[in-house]
Amino acid sequence: MAGSLGDLGGLLRQAKKMQKEVAEMQNKLADKNYEGKAGGGAVVVTITGAYEFKNITISPEVVDADDVEMLEDLVAVAVKDVLQQITVDSADSMKGVTGGMGLPGMPGMPGM
Repeated sequence: MAGSLGDLGGLLRQAKKMQKEVAEMQNKLADKNYEGKAGGGAVVVTITGAYEFKNITISPEVVDADDVEMLEDLVAVAVKDVLQQITVDSADSMKGVTGGMGLPGMPGMPGM
C-alpha cells in the first residue's frame, strides 16, 4: 500500500509539472502575433495567440463600393486563416508539452 501512495505522489508531481508547462506555453503563445492573409495579401489580419485583434490591413485596390461582398469575403478568409494558424500552433505546442498523450479538455486551449 505504501508503494501505491508513492506512485500517486509521483503522478501528482508530474501533473503539477505538466500544468506549469502548459501555463508557460499558453503565455508564450499569447505573446505571439499571427497573420492571416487573403487575396494575395490584399487583406491581412493580425491576431495574438490570446485572440486579441491587433490590426486589419486592407489594400485600397480591393475596396469597391459596388462590391462590398468581395471585401467581406476577403476579410472572412483572412480571419479563418489566422485562426487556423493559431489552432495548429496551439495543438503542436500542446503535443510538445504532453508528449503527444492527447489529453482532452485542457482548459484555455482552442479546439480542445
